Amino acid sequence: MASYNIPPLAKLIDKFESLPGIGSKTAQRLAYHVLHMTPEQAKDFATAITDAHEKIRYCAKCCNFSDEELCPICRNQSRDKTVICVVESPRDAMAMESTREFQGTYHVLHGAISPLNNVGPDQLYIKELLARLSDGTVTEVIMATNPTVEGDATAMYISRLLKPLGIKTTRLAYGIPVGGDLEYADEVTLARALEGRSEL
Repeated sequence: MASYNIPPLAKLIDKFESLPGIGSKTAQRLAYHVLHMTPEQAKDFATAITDAHEKIRYCAKCCNFSDEELCPICRNQSRDKTVICVVESPRDAMAMESTREFQGTYHVLHGAISPLNNVGPDQLYIKELLARLSDGTVTEVIMATNPTVEGDATAMYISRLLKPLGIKTTRLAYGIPVGGDLEYADEVTLARALEGRSEL
């Protein structure tokens, strides 16, 4: 995007605009904000990006982001190692952690099966999940993939792989969001809320 024919500024705006969820106006605002930083602030900002790229890798066990061989959750001895919650992305694991309700471990697939986008099971970290189940420690796998066609297909695919292993496989319940009105819920959400109802 050209901006007063200043190539470095135009390039900076383009880079911000290439980020997900950032439109042209927001990209311009961010670029101008960077230009108003002190040289030290700008260097710190650039260093944070390069450090993240160079130092963060996948946890050797759960495939979540980590700056060490094992992530903090896998290193934590107080976590319940008999339960694994399978999620699509590191952001999903972070969302689950924010509830402070789940005390097990995670496994991050880094995507979902999507034939339209040429993403098959081999592109996901499913083999690594199966390897974790080989020692007999895990008794339950919670499928916490997104409630989309791709997420459901991924959950079903993995559950079929786990069935012969005799490991309990569950799926997160779907339902009405807290504070939501029934009249605005779609039919699929209502049907799943009925299926996943629990006793009071």
